Amino acid sequence: MQITLDIPQAELEKLMAATVTEQRISLYDVSWEQYEMILHMRGDRSSPRLSYCQGHLELMTTSSEHETNKKLIARLLELYALEKNLDLYSYGSVTLRNAFERKGLEPDESYCLGSRKDIPDLAIEVIITSGGIDKLAIYQGLGVAEVWFWQEKKFTIYHLRQNDYELIKTSELLPNLDLSFLATFVTPASEPQALREFRRTISGS
Repeated sequence: MQITLDIPQAELEKLMAATVTEQRISLYDVSWEQYEMILHMRGDRSSPRLSYCQGHLELMTTSSEHETNKKLIARLLELYALEKNLDLYSYGSVTLRNAFERKGLEPDESYCLGSRKDIPDLAIEVIITSGGIDKLAIYQGLGVAEVWFWQEKKFTIYHLRQNDYELIKTSELLPNLDLSFLATFVTPASEPQALREFRRTISGS
């Protein structure tokens, strides 16, 4: 199968260049078959990231700031689960798709709680630059129970209820985890020290 997408050369060069900022290209009227073919062509490469919502395809490269923040959040959450003896199953940036809803994306990090399932219970998204595709609309079509957005050094939490997301103050999946407290440790410049201090604080030693 051959696909043709109208991507301006200048925009394509931005995606391929190594940058310290995020780069996005939005394409419209992209069929589900085209989206799946692009996923196949990209293969196991992590870039560009693809988000698809009913004909709208976004291709995005991530910055070093984006990657260091998402990795540190993952390490902190996994450390919390270990210290609190919680059954947390990691899914990472697995490609999630729903052909019937015509929606798909790759979360920055994702997890199941209690047992491994086909769809993660929790997705985490790091937002460095504003704008772009509506990821909550995609997650709704995928049935992800809770989504955390990290933006401007704080978490925003959404929980899925009756086919729509509600903005909440405390995670319902991890109700004992204070995300405002967790946010104070998302300091990539001092990552080892932040992890040690977080572990010391939650373990009480």
